[in-house]
Amino acid sequence: MATETAIEKREGQVVQPERTRGGPTYRPNVDIIEKDDELLLLADLPGARADSIDIDYERGELSIYARIEPRQSPKAIYLLREYGVGDFHRTFRVGEAIDVNRIEAEVKNGVLTLHLPKVEAARPKKIKVSGS
Repeated sequence: MATETAIEKREGQVVQPERTRGGPTYRPNVDIIEKDDELLLLADLPGARADSIDIDYERGELSIYARIEPRQSPKAIYLLREYGVGDFHRTFRVGEAIDVNRIEAEVKNGVLTLHLPKVEAARPKKIKVSGS
């Protein structure tokens, strides 16, 4: 199981944006799925392009940062404004059981898919039973 994966539970909680770099920074919603050979992380990053996403993994800590361009001119006059636009940032403590050299990431339709392959030693093993 994902004993080394820390996941914060936020059901029903409203997330207020932080203020960084002069604009709001949001905490993206994330699903982490454990498979036999990898952890699969899915993060909602609406408006993010592949070249605007930075992912770092160091000493068991995974950090995701996505820069989002404003949708409208700063001079736009809004009659109603409900959708906040800002950067995304999220950090996880994942553990050392990840094969760093094989991590892969892709973004499509505003969803970041991050493949975190487990090192061989962390994968489940099937033990063959012999008998007479």
